[in-house]
Amino acid sequence: MKRRTFLTTGAVGTAATALASPAIAQDKRQWKMVTAWPKNLPGPGVAAQQLADRITTLSGGRIEVKLFPAGELVPGRGVFDAVSEGTAELYHAVPAYWGSKSKGILLFGSQPFGLRADEQVGWMMHGGGQELYDEMYGRFGIKPFLCGNSGPQWGGWFRNEINSAEDLKGLKFRTTGLASEMAAKLGMAAEAMGGPAMFQALQTGALDAGEFIGPWTDSALGYYQVAKNYYWPGVGEPSSAEECGINGDVYNELPDDLKLVVKTACDSLYNQVWGEYFTKHAQALDAMVAEHGVQVKMFPEDVLVAMGKAAAEVIDDLRNDDDELVKRITESFVTYRDSVGKYMVYADNGQMNARNLVMGY
Repeated sequence: MKRRTFLTTGAVGTAATALASPAIAQDKRQWKMVTAWPKNLPGPGVAAQQLADRITTLSGGRIEVKLFPAGELVPGRGVFDAVSEGTAELYHAVPAYWGSKSKGILLFGSQPFGLRADEQVGWMMHGGGQELYDEMYGRFGIKPFLCGNSGPQWGGWFRNEINSAEDLKGLKFRTTGLASEMAAKLGMAAEAMGGPAMFQALQTGALDAGEFIGPWTDSALGYYQVAKNYYWPGVGEPSSAEECGINGDVYNELPDDLKLVVKTACDSLYNQVWGEYFTKHAQALDAMVAEHGVQVKMFPEDVLVAMGKAAAEVIDDLRNDDDELVKRITESFVTYRDSVGKYMVYADNGQMNARNLVMGY
């Protein structure tokens, strides 16, 4: 897929105007989905369209969802407010974009040295996470659902090689969410911007480095053309959950069967989206190395240690937040992370270490 496709569709469009209540005629509803992504961007753009189609299909056409990509109805970073205010019925984005609303929101998407994709959905479904998610987003009149996950993201694209933690200081680095907080504590200048804008900033030197998602999406956006050093592991985002946010009044108006349709559509896409990501990430990485000379490099140990210390400070800040709900979200996250993380030493981590010992991967 061509990078220019996403640059043209990702531009900011005309300002949105408030819309009337969703059309309901003969038990049929027409919903507008606004997204944070260019249309059909590999990864999240594709997943957003899948969700729109699945809600429409599972509802038997009683909810018809039309997708508006970033910039067509509202800017990508404006989708949360658009749904909160009733300009659109639902959005597709990531919690990492809404830290200005509350730092507690950021824990539902990704956390430095935090939960993997399977652990994240475990916390939400079996560790009390969904109830806290509902409570936080309820403040803004939104009903949230997780509906996908990118799996482990990458450390980022760097114009220059990183040999020590000292090399990070002063770097202008694109990232989002709590990873931005971690980067700032490492002396980096964290910048928030969309994927196409990151390419342009790397190209002009306005950025020294940046991370977006992973090989599948990153290759489509062409980052390998302007930065060849591709670092792992992406400890800033061991996974990144994608979410669907629905206007609370619109959701509460639904009959119970259509509420279940929306929930089922979101739940059923989580593993499908996650599986597509890691399959196509692997394929895209091989192609970038073989065809474009990408240099895959691991962060030095002292960099990882410094990142770990910074990440611990980020969590401590959340534990001491003035907002009582942020504190409860943080304690729930930490309790689940520590409990499941200890078990994973014997389970998934043990299996992967054994496979690596025997097979070399």
